Amino acid sequence: MPQAMARWMLALALLVGGLLGPGVAHAQRTEGDRAVAQGAYAAEVVVRNQTDGERDKALARALAQVLVNVTGDRDVLQRGGVREELAKAKDYLDGFDYRQDEGVAATGAPSFQTMLVARFKQPEVDDLVAMLGLPSWPQPRPKPVLWLAIDDGSGPRLVALAQVNAAGAILGQAKARGFALGLPAGNAAEQAAVGAIWRGDRAAIAALSGRYSPPMQLIGKLRRSPGGWTADWTFVDNGKVLSSWQTSNADARRAMAAGADGTADALFKRYARAGSGGTPGVYRVRILGIQGSDDYLRLAGYLDDLPIVRRMMPVAATPDGMELSLELASGIASFGKYVGRGGVLEAVTESADAGQPTTFRLTGG
Repeated sequence: MPQAMARWMLALALLVGGLLGPGVAHAQRTEGDRAVAQGAYAAEVVVRNQTDGERDKALARALAQVLVNVTGDRDVLQRGGVREELAKAKDYLDGFDYRQDEGVAATGAPSFQTMLVARFKQPEVDDLVAMLGLPSWPQPRPKPVLWLAIDDGSGPRLVALAQVNAAGAILGQAKARGFALGLPAGNAAEQAAVGAIWRGDRAAIAALSGRYSPPMQLIGKLRRSPGGWTADWTFVDNGKVLSSWQTSNADARRAMAAGADGTADALFKRYARAGSGGTPGVYRVRILGIQGSDDYLRLAGYLDDLPIVRRMMPVAATPDGMELSLELASGIASFGKYVGRGGVLEAVTESADAGQPTTFRLTGG
């Protein structure tokens, strides 16, 4: 092996050890029959133990990750009604398993980490996304090619399939965001293209990517910098730059993983569909079936507990019902879907004419 290549392989080995995180020098993971999260509707999270209480909290975190995967929106947890549904994660659960990951700490002692692998029901999760009017990033999703060059101080080198472990942080983060990245095969021409990566020659990289599909490239250069590592990223879709950004972190793994986040954000912005639940705002509704104060108090208490209802104000009362003004975190369509499963209100009209309230009926208590 040429001396320069030997130095590069040693540098990669040291870098991979650093990317595993502080205190861990080596970690082994054999797939085999071990539980792993597969697909957008499954997730794995760390747990401290296997008690019911710890599992319930972990399932909420796992469902949150699945919603990020399915929608593509990293800020989906800030949307109306989402956090309240996370508390009901068990209602969406299809099954779960535990996995024990083993490693070796820097002291040489064995190190163990328990993972909960949760699988959620796709139809129910899709209904939740539709009910809350969340965006949707369609499947199947593209698999951009990652052209990553790393310079640890001895000159930049390409990370290809043979060095897949060195890219574990960014590949894993891409999976956590609901898509996948591919690596170039690493032939002689691709290895020689590291200079094009370093000087930002997108045309040269696009020409090399012609053998891969789709015509998307994530071009990154990761280098040592004062205080840690810095990475410069450019995401190109069919010759058009969708996004460019820079990440810095004391941990090379985190500086690298941010490349997947920026790519997911760019893909989401370009390809995600807006939710069908409508626009947040103030809507008028007519409620039929209110026979007295007890019915009104039951209705008011129910609406007050709905996460997508921000404010309720009575507008008018008639012999056959009451009109309300509702400030909603989503549109009236989402509200109708949400209350339709609650057993308190049922829709009388699916949608209202312009200027007319949507009508619901209060069901028996």
